[in-house]
Amino acid sequence: MHTPEQRAAYIDTIRNFPEAFADLVSELTDAQLMARSLDGEWTIAQNVHHVADSHMNSYVRLKLILTEDRPALKGYDQEAWAKLVDGDKPNVDVSLNLLRSLHTRWVAVYESLTDEQWQRVGIHSEIGEVTPDDLVKIYAEHCDAHIDQVTRTLAAQ
Repeated sequence: MHTPEQRAAYIDTIRNFPEAFADLVSELTDAQLMARSLDGEWTIAQNVHHVADSHMNSYVRLKLILTEDRPALKGYDQEAWAKLVDGDKPNVDVSLNLLRSLHTRWVAVYESLTDEQWQRVGIHSEIGEVTPDDLVKIYAEHCDAHIDQVTRTLAAQ
């Protein structure tokens, strides 16, 4: 279980991520967004669209955990999603706008949780039991990981 201070730091990362991510990618050209600069890694555009997909899934999982008794939380094939038409195009504005709105709601839910709610449990199909306490850390780290990945991709261009 995380301390209130740790949770606040994770929530701040989630709160600040959309603007930091947008600052990193919003001025890039289509060529930069679609370049395959690092072997085996997604394009910058795919990263942006993936983060929107992933964070939507996590938000829904959080709400399921808070409103159902030990709900099933389904995993998904991230690689397959990244290849769909909405995940493999250079227009990242829609995903960036989605992240701004989603993160506003996500933070509001996290900031409202009681000590008891932080410990509620869902059953993820790939990792087993997961709590809101787990999710806030996982997704704060996910934010940082994708800023790092995009930064490395830009450096390789």
